[in-house]
Amino acid sequence: MKSGHDYLQRADAAVWMTIGVIALAVAGFVLLGPFELNLRSFLLPAIATALLAAGGWFYRSVRNETRLGATLSSTAHIVGFAAVAAPLSYIAAASGLPLQDATLEAWDRHLGIDWTELLSFVSSRPGLQYVLSFAYSSFALQTLTTVLMLGLAGQLTRLSTFINAFIGTTLVTIAVSAICPAAGPWLFLDLQPAATNGFLPVSSTSWPVFLGLRDGTLHTVYGLRSEGIITFPSLHAALGVLFPAALWRVAGVRWIALGLNGLLLAATPAYGSHYVVDVIAGIVIAAVCWIAVARMFHAVSETRPDPVAAIHDPPPTVPDSLPPPATAALSRKLESV
Repeated sequence: MKSGHDYLQRADAAVWMTIGVIALAVAGFVLLGPFELNLRSFLLPAIATALLAAGGWFYRSVRNETRLGATLSSTAHIVGFAAVAAPLSYIAAASGLPLQDATLEAWDRHLGIDWTELLSFVSSRPGLQYVLSFAYSSFALQTLTTVLMLGLAGQLTRLSTFINAFIGTTLVTIAVSAICPAAGPWLFLDLQPAATNGFLPVSSTSWPVFLGLRDGTLHTVYGLRSEGIITFPSLHAALGVLFPAALWRVAGVRWIALGLNGLLLAATPAYGSHYVVDVIAGIVIAAVCWIAVARMFHAVSETRPDPVAAIHDPPPTVPDSLPPPATAALSRKLESV
């Protein structure tokens, strides 16, 4: 029997096709370009994706437990997509186009933002650093909890919207980063920890990778333990929009998600070594992707309502009249009383 949620199954298949196309593209760059795969780093994500996808199919198709099946399938989407999107971001960084840091820093100044003053404000407040560090580092945990909460709450259309908006936002971000690469304000302004009370952005571990990809000294791409190397637009900021948008209709969670991701957005410039315009661009991309995907799902669900069998003129529980033999028998019983 076909379900009114067949469009969600088609969206599920489209996500797998997208992951497959990206995997083929990465494989093509490896075969034709200077890149090489660290195959071991893809083993664990591949196994996890396969097991989660199999579990999702089992609980949806065999056990008919739609919520658990959708939760497992969506987790498989996230794991599988992350494993192929990270190498794609490495390949994009190797495009070698001119860095746009001077332009981005000028835009910040045009907005009245001095990045060094912003960094000094954060680095001189240890208590604030603990809060912002936790918020900035929460994106991986938030990705998992968002999928779990939406799936177990039965908000399957919203879960699929989140997955598709997540993928669309990431792909747009990677594409823009290839065209407008940037090293980030810390490297551009040549700052040192000694001048910032010993503060060093969390993203500092990604700088050698980004620079190595650009100068050709690094050719290996990884499926696991890849570094986040995108400066403009900020993917952290984009996720800071998608998480609360996805959880907005989950009772008791929306305000927590909004507060936590407000802190994540505030932490992104200092902890991710991002220009403020990076954050603005990430917010805009995420908002556009969320609205576009949400409207698409709404339009499809409106044109494919859940099928309900119509019952015309149901038979009466009590017949309007008894047949003649039954009437005569009933009369004789009444007379004998």
